[in-house]
Amino acid sequence: MKALVIKGHGGLEVFEFQDIPIPTPKANEVLVKVKAVSINPVDVKTRKGKGIAGRLKSENPVVLGWDISGEVTEVGGEAGKFKVGDKVFGMVNFPGHGKAYAEFVAAPEDQLTKKPANISHEEAAAATLAALTAWQAIVDNARVQSGQKVLIHAASGGVGHYAVQIAKHLGAYVTGTSSGKNKSFVLGMGADEHIDYTIENFEDIKENQDFVLDAIGGDNIDKSLQVIRPGGTLISIPSGLNEHVTEKAKANNINGYFILVESNGNDMDKIAGLLEDGTLKSHIHKVFDFDEMELAHSQIESGRTVGKVIVTISK
Repeated sequence: MKALVIKGHGGLEVFEFQDIPIPTPKANEVLVKVKAVSINPVDVKTRKGKGIAGRLKSENPVVLGWDISGEVTEVGGEAGKFKVGDKVFGMVNFPGHGKAYAEFVAAPEDQLTKKPANISHEEAAAATLAALTAWQAIVDNARVQSGQKVLIHAASGGVGHYAVQIAKHLGAYVTGTSSGKNKSFVLGMGADEHIDYTIENFEDIKENQDFVLDAIGGDNIDKSLQVIRPGGTLISIPSGLNEHVTEKAKANNINGYFILVESNGNDMDKIAGLLEDGTLKSHIHKVFDFDEMELAHSQIESGRTVGKVIVTISK
């Protein structure tokens, strides 16, 4: 099968297409013919030797990618959740070796869910790592409740646009930050209020937030602590919380911590349900062909992606 491997770490030149064997599914796995994958910042970071590159240092070859949507073509001996022909999607083996940049992927069945018939493989692939991150932060960790005040940074991004929708679904009052050009998009996702970070300081505008989701890092974390009520929560995705910020959060009776998303089929089931009933929608910035992976990574690196970047693997 055709797979895109990386020959070491670095720029786009480390990508190389290779013909490697189709994987044989283990007892608890299914083999998926991949139709589409989504590209995330962690893909780019790992290619460059950061991200979760350290977890893959003993793997050879390294095939990046974790988000897939496709069709089951083979079922492991102990797998019974899906049958051949089922359309499925999910985030595979994160944080580990997902091997998604390939025509076929062997995936644990408990990390996948059925693709709703009303969405495309591209829309399904989009709603994996990014949607799971938003779900696990807002629902599993912060336990956001109806009526709470929620601030979502980078609300027009991959994680952000799902986070806005999920928080609104739970009944929160949602404020999203982005550049002014994406104001209509953020409000269209369901945000009650928008802050243009290029001309406004959110810490001067907001206060008594119950929950802040930070997808930016750096001094944005310190600033976010200023707008959270005592007993509220700050979750940071990209950089974690250094000791100084953790201590400051604790001193102000704020729960501040970093989360790393994990593959979870039960969470995927819930996300699939929201996609099926129209509560949750994937916004796709652009779709690239498999042989355009370098362009897809360049788009993520630009920092100007609204929603998700998708790569089609097969028709």
